Amino acid sequence: MGVLEGLRVVELASSGGTGFCGMFLADLGADVILIERPSDDVGRARPEAIQHRGKRSAVLDLAQSEAIGAVLQLIDRADALIEGLQPGGMEHLGLGPEVCLARKPSLVYGRLTGEDETACAAMSGALWIASQPGVPAAAPNTLLGQVGGGALYLTFGVLAALLRAQSDGCGQIVDAAMVDGCANLLNMMLGVVPSRDGKFDAIRANGYGRHWVRSYRCADGEWVRVEPDEPQFYADVIRRLGLDNDERFIHGQENRKQWPQLAAELDALFATKTRAQWCKLLEGSDACFAPVLSPIEAARHPHNVARGIYQTVDGVLQAAPAPRFTATPSPSIHRVPPLGAHTRDVLRELRALGGTDAT
Repeated sequence: MGVLEGLRVVELASSGGTGFCGMFLADLGADVILIERPSDDVGRARPEAIQHRGKRSAVLDLAQSEAIGAVLQLIDRADALIEGLQPGGMEHLGLGPEVCLARKPSLVYGRLTGEDETACAAMSGALWIASQPGVPAAAPNTLLGQVGGGALYLTFGVLAALLRAQSDGCGQIVDAAMVDGCANLLNMMLGVVPSRDGKFDAIRANGYGRHWVRSYRCADGEWVRVEPDEPQFYADVIRRLGLDNDERFIHGQENRKQWPQLAAELDALFATKTRAQWCKLLEGSDACFAPVLSPIEAARHPHNVARGIYQTVDGVLQAAPAPRFTATPSPSIHRVPPLGAHTRDVLRELRALGGTDAT
């Protein structure tokens, strides 16, 4: 059932990265019980809600004291709780960390905070570094804030706290703020320039000014990416592009003043062939080259097919669980449960243990 078999997590449904954290844990074998709000479409199929795959969905009206009692009893039998409600939301429901940790001192209480992922990415400095100078600041939707700076840090924090709880029996609150995570992601880049001189513009200049670390548009309107940072790989690219007799390109990595001109010349060069033609010339070499693929194209790429990275479940394309484990491999991709599909089962388990009759 996966490396996290035997771990039970209660997730309070909320928008954003908390659902991705729950999916990550369920992918690796945890029993994630998702508490969702009442709705007129209970029982409907929702295969597109990939973040809920592999979970058990229970619909409870948290405006009712019986439902709060049921959640508390689930928490009594859980290892962790994760939530991403508005600040004070859990406390208002009577499910705040003081209440839950008093009932179960070993509980890991995971909170994902940050109301606006774009604002968090912007305030942390991550959006500035991720954007080219002189153009509107932008980053891939959800990847930097909710997922990279939020859900993955929440997952890491919950698992770290669970390890500690196994050793000393003490639970705690895991506060995964998206702005904290986004800032933490910058540490490798922040080390490029000593902070005492304040010249962080060099990070973007080094990152976006280089003609050999860029995406180029091809004759068919598609794009390719080259990133041969090491000199031997750069030399291989220059040779394959037929530029190994041009001293400007041969020594191009060293002469920053020529980067814009060399980039413009490569813009023109890559525009002379289609993406498929460039793939035939550069793919599989030491050129650090790749076509820029859409998710549908990526699912068909031979490398990704060989690794089984993408699958289609109930008509929805999705990526397989990651990372991979040799001794305790993760189960294959689970289906997304219909809304409230497990309400009766979850409550039946509680009643069997002498718990609530909440509906």
